[in-house]
Amino acid sequence: MPRLRIAFLASEAPIAQEALTDLSARHGNAPLAEAQYIVALGGDGFMLQTLHATQDLDAPVYGMNRGTVGFLMNLYDGDNLIRRLQEAEEEIVNPLSMIAESADGSMHAALAINEVSLLRAGPQAAKLRITVDGKLRMEELVCDGALVCTPAGSTAYNYSAHGPILPIGSDVLALTAMAAFRPRRWRGALLAKTSVVRIDVLNPVKRPVMADADGKAVRDVVSVEIRSDPRIRHRILFDPGHGLEERLFQEQFS
Repeated sequence: MPRLRIAFLASEAPIAQEALTDLSARHGNAPLAEAQYIVALGGDGFMLQTLHATQDLDAPVYGMNRGTVGFLMNLYDGDNLIRRLQEAEEEIVNPLSMIAESADGSMHAALAINEVSLLRAGPQAAKLRITVDGKLRMEELVCDGALVCTPAGSTAYNYSAHGPILPIGSDVLALTAMAAFRPRRWRGALLAKTSVVRIDVLNPVKRPVMADADGKAVRDVVSVEIRSDPRIRHRILFDPGHGLEERLFQEQFS
């Protein structure tokens, strides 16, 4: 029986590097372009890096936790990897597309699997104007920041900001405020996955704002446009019964 072509990628953490050495010795380490499966060894941050780096490849990504929380990862076990890969269940995740304009007129594009966030970059609260599908929805939001997240990212920063957990597979995005001051205690909105969200920064000189898409930061933004990108399909593998849908349920009842 021919050996599966598996490409192993690992974070720089010593525990991940040890796993890389062990698994590569057992299964080989195929070039990414030839791999049938990609195995990511690390935490959620490394999983996001791997998904972004391999988004143009057809091979699905199976993560094993060698980090901390590991929401996007499976439990680490150096044994029975072939069986686990063959029995794994696949989830499809579409990222968000961010186009941010800086104060100097430059444009910056990035993709986010979890969320696109706007955060105040100075001592004063940000003032933001929100437009959805070309219609003004909020003239002024005074807050520490705001974000738009996917279902996969709804248990990350969004959940910490008291945003809703979104079921995997739902055609919904969450728009959530961080520490909203006006309107006081405004918690955000649920939007159709097809929505185009534009956030304009009011008084960006006095109240500077930065934008962030999965760790790619843009400073001194004056406007940000956010939408789901259905052209990109991240294929993520989970052990049976431990997929994203089950994990989202567990988060809501823990």
